[in-house]
Amino acid sequence: MNSNLWDLVSFVTSSTIRFKVLIELNKTKLTPSNLAVQLHYPISHISSTLKSLEEHDLIECLTKKRRKNKFFTITEKGQMILDFINKETRTISQK
Repeated sequence: MNSNLWDLVSFVTSSTIRFKVLIELNKTKLTPSNLAVQLHYPISHISSTLKSLEEHDLIECLTKKRRKNKFFTITEKGQMILDFINKETRTISQK
């Protein structure tokens, strides 16, 4: 498997908050405030997490021009990483 893919898997799974944010955005489009409430993390942690996930093209902002109440969603690349993690986790647990 591509080492770049494994680097992204490692990037996502090495942080509980990154992993949880990606999972939540896979379910629905959310704002940083929504994520902070749902995941019980400070908004500052959510904001920095969103920035790092966006820099890796795993999520995207749907309302780039807005200063507040921005909505985020997962990208195809982000969905692929979650699917890969899910598949590999199932494979590992069955061994």
